[in-house]
Amino acid sequence: MSADLQPSFQIQRVYLKDFSLEQPNSPAIFLEQEMPGIEVSINVGSDRLSEDVYEVAVTITITAKMSDKIAYLVEGKQAGIFELRNIPEDQVGALLGIGCPTIIYPYLRANLADAITRAGFPPVHLAEINFEAFYRERLQAEAQQGQSPAH
Repeated sequence: MSADLQPSFQIQRVYLKDFSLEQPNSPAIFLEQEMPGIEVSINVGSDRLSEDVYEVAVTITITAKMSDKIAYLVEGKQAGIFELRNIPEDQVGALLGIGCPTIIYPYLRANLADAITRAGFPPVHLAEINFEAFYRERLQAEAQQGQSPAH
């Protein structure tokens, strides 16, 4: 196989695409004594930018509540630009849905933890995410809805 036909995977850039933090009940919420309950939601998406270049984004929303009051809501979207050259088509979806998010996630997790701490709240340490299981669940849900897998 010639060098120009070899499969190639390159990270071109990892960047913070979108970020927001809301504290609708501050400063009164800081007087509360209980620890906030934390809800986390995650989304992974990808867009083809050119023939061999894709943007992959991981979005996480964290909502912290004390009783019925929102202490904070933070949402971050970390993205990366990846070049996938001569990758077999049947492997592209898994690379975009598993490999790329696995690279992006540590950056997003650090950005979220830093923002929450800087906002004056106890740190939130997000667990590792099994993006392979997340990807397989998404494929199964899309198959049940009769959709073709997104990449």
